[in-house]
Amino acid sequence: MAKRDFYDILGVSKSSTADEIKKAYRKLAIKYHPDKNPGDKEAEEKFKEAAEAYEVLSNPEKKQRYDQFGHAGTSGAGSYGGGHMNMEDIFSQFGDIFGGGSPFESFFGGSSSGGGSRRMARGSNLRIKVKLNLEEIAKGTEKKIKVNKLVVCHTCDGTGAKDRSSFHTCNTCGGSGSVRRVTNTILGQMQTTSTCPTCNGTGTQITSKCHACHGDGVVRGEETISINIPAGVSEGMQLSMSGKGNAAPNGGIPGDLIILVEEIPHETLQREGNNVVYDLHISFLDAVLGASVEVPTIDGKAKIKIEPGTQGGKILRLKGKGVPEVNSYHRGDQLIYVNIWTPKALSREERDLLEKLNNSPNFKPQPGKHEKSFFERMKEYFE
Repeated sequence: MAKRDFYDILGVSKSSTADEIKKAYRKLAIKYHPDKNPGDKEAEEKFKEAAEAYEVLSNPEKKQRYDQFGHAGTSGAGSYGGGHMNMEDIFSQFGDIFGGGSPFESFFGGSSSGGGSRRMARGSNLRIKVKLNLEEIAKGTEKKIKVNKLVVCHTCDGTGAKDRSSFHTCNTCGGSGSVRRVTNTILGQMQTTSTCPTCNGTGTQITSKCHACHGDGVVRGEETISINIPAGVSEGMQLSMSGKGNAAPNGGIPGDLIILVEEIPHETLQREGNNVVYDLHISFLDAVLGASVEVPTIDGKAKIKIEPGTQGGKILRLKGKGVPEVNSYHRGDQLIYVNIWTPKALSREERDLLEKLNNSPNFKPQPGKHEKSFFERMKEYFE
């Protein structure tokens, strides 16, 4: 398979400055670092690929040969992609990209020598609440929200140091990021390894701190985040966005953003699971004679037919007019509870007319055996 163009790998152009090339590589190294992608072979290959590209483009002579002859002019520089160098070789290759003795000593933590482990700090998670109306829940929506959080310090690019020379190897751990202790027990000598208490596992110490972040590598800031809310979410549901929480010190892995869903009550509709419920009030005459009435739905207005002789408590169903299930094509229904409105005040003339009708046999209650009770209807619709 043909090798990819080094400029394409880093996402830079031939006219990019050395600093722009370094920042591009640094970004990819963070994204595909093995500590951040354990067991991911594809990420490991991209990590090696980016290192190979940077190894050439960061060297003026090699870059000139590559610009003139392409990959044919980089003999001896293509060992990463070919697999001839392991991760330790890459970790120890670039001395100052993150400001320390090794890029991953100062940035990812740990050391590339002595078998020390590389420990990446992790930012804390953030929790926010997002209020959604019924229409947004039913259709899904995108929300742009300003979040106050810890962000990477742009002055020092997250290193916490005043400049590249403001580091030295930790005297306690010798740059490994960890310390070993040997304890004598009845079973013999026991060796334990723990994070270095002096450098907190980074392997380096800052000699002169960044004036903006005071050595933390992070500052308080604000970020506008686009949140895609899937259709069908419900009250109390939590969504998570990886890497959108607080930034971590020394360029570690950002925390996650946890989004808690809150439902805004609808003016006329109520949600019961994936179904939507509407209380319809009709007049006594509409129930007797039948009528065509308009009801609200999530998608707008809909006309429904009231059959003559409709009884109070009848439940009408609008198929597929409810809320969809999350990540599913199934959608609930809209249930319409028919309520017959009884006038509270009558004129003398109205009373006389109703008393005459009341004596008619058709106005005497005659429930049929085939008609289900209210509880039977409820059980039928919600089973």
